[in-house]
Amino acid sequence: MHLQRLRWWHIDALLPIERDVFGAEAWSPAMFWSELAAGHHYLVALDDSADPPAVAAYGGLAVSGEEAWINNIAVVPAYRRRGLASRIVDALLTEAKGRGARQVALEVAVDNAPAQRLYDSYGFAQIGLRRGYYQSTGTDALVMIKELT
Repeated sequence: MHLQRLRWWHIDALLPIERDVFGAEAWSPAMFWSELAAGHHYLVALDDSADPPAVAAYGGLAVSGEEAWINNIAVVPAYRRRGLASRIVDALLTEAKGRGARQVALEVAVDNAPAQRLYDSYGFAQIGLRRGYYQSTGTDALVMIKELT
């Protein structure tokens, strides 16, 4: 299993994962293309034991000045509990720091306890709540932030 930059040829492989993990809130191919065109930093975890290598997880980072946002971390259910999300978060935080960000923010669904525990373990703190953020379900999102040192 290894991490590498998300490239355009990975987009088709991650769309079913996006739909499975995020349901009606899944991003479209155009949204991923837009993120890549904007120079945002996305990673994929590839399972090298599959032929061809399979996308097992992915996540992204947008940086603007001293602020960064983590977007769309998703792990295929069969690959969960193997530390892939942690590896992606580690790499994204390193990238944010390298690009000069002083803080990293993210949104996470209030009913996604595993993701909240992951972000808590990295020192993210809840700073707000976006009511009805996930429009298809009306689910609220926690806004979390981490200061980089």
